Amino acid sequence: MQYSIIQKSQLEGALRLDAEYYQPEYLELFHKINKFKSKRLGIIADILRGNTPKEYGNYGISIIRSGDLSNFFVNEDLLKAKKENIFYLKNNDILISSIGFGSIGKVNIFTGEDNKLGTVSEVTVIRNSNINPFYIWAFLRSNFGQFQINREITGATGQLHLNTGNVENILVPLIDNTTVFEKIYREAEKLYRDSKSFYSQAENLLLEELGMKNFEIDDDLSYTVNLSDIKSAHRADAEYFQPKYKRLISNLKSQNAKLLKDLVSRIKTKIKPKPEEIYKYIEISDINIGNGDAGFNKIIGKELPANARIPIKGGELLISKVRPTRGAIAILPEDFNKDFICSGAFSVFKSPEILKEYLFVVLCSIVGKLQFEKPTTGTSYPTIIDEDIENTLVPILPKPTQQKIADLVQKSYQARKKAKELLEQAKRKVEELIQ
Repeated sequence: MQYSIIQKSQLEGALRLDAEYYQPEYLELFHKINKFKSKRLGIIADILRGNTPKEYGNYGISIIRSGDLSNFFVNEDLLKAKKENIFYLKNNDILISSIGFGSIGKVNIFTGEDNKLGTVSEVTVIRNSNINPFYIWAFLRSNFGQFQINREITGATGQLHLNTGNVENILVPLIDNTTVFEKIYREAEKLYRDSKSFYSQAENLLLEELGMKNFEIDDDLSYTVNLSDIKSAHRADAEYFQPKYKRLISNLKSQNAKLLKDLVSRIKTKIKPKPEEIYKYIEISDINIGNGDAGFNKIIGKELPANARIPIKGGELLISKVRPTRGAIAILPEDFNKDFICSGAFSVFKSPEILKEYLFVVLCSIVGKLQFEKPTTGTSYPTIIDEDIENTLVPILPKPTQQKIADLVQKSYQARKKAKELLEQAKRKVEELIQ
């Protein structure tokens, strides 16, 4: 049993009386911070909160939300909103996800142009700091920052919040030589750009080989459909019969395409999580839409969502069945092999017959996304079923071409891996300095 004895004078002005706030490990970390001259974030920077747009859609301003901060870099596939009431980001703004089970407390730094992207009320923005913002970013990602963020979170599971006042309370030790953190971040950022370039080359090679570099994906305004086709499909909605789908399928069949289910095997095993065990849970928001990176959150079994049932052994291919055209697709690392579990909102596959990297590029390109788009049902959250994904056509290019595409994806992975290692290095450097 762990316990702490707290003096009345230590009760944070009697604003917090909950035992969790005074956990022994928290007090030990605070003791190490207090060896330095420190200041609260609310003293050294502006702590701001944006506005939530009234309407998202096909508008001009991309918006960063809480779930977009779940990975090492900000997700690139962002919802757009109308220009009215937008809170715009500025270069070197530090962003903290401040709501949402699983994503709350994630930290990123925005290094883009001023007034090009917006954010919403579920993201806290740290701006105009009088010490190096890259040091603050690294500190908040370290154990010394994360324990304070976790300590300041209020609410119950499913309704967690991190208010601006909570963020203002975070204590930041003032140390020398903070410029090293920007240098590390810039090196990681360059590697990340290299990673995107390699992946872009892989996708371009695929589309060129398929003769689909300039494939028309716009909807036709009018077209004719036979009644027999409607009866066969059991669908009468106009979108389902858009000619672009027929053009795509015709092209793929000329490329010796095979059904996905003939190339891979879907994992149908399901488990019942043990209430007191800790699981590494993967949900849709843990997949980086831009590059396929997968994250996870450690969650006790009794608090897992009801559809957290699919066991993960490492190396699987995950494809989201919810809003599938966003491209929440990932090849899981082989070391995701102990106590991992994923949401039932994924179709999960093993891929013994075809290069996983090649398959990943096919499914993330318009080849896969258009096929996922056709059978979707629903409006706000379009969905497809496992059978729709299994019946996706995969063009089978010559093995040397598949290998070239896979090699470029591997180069992309390696560059991104080095970028992540550098970001972890920045975090460790903070911890070493304070230790």
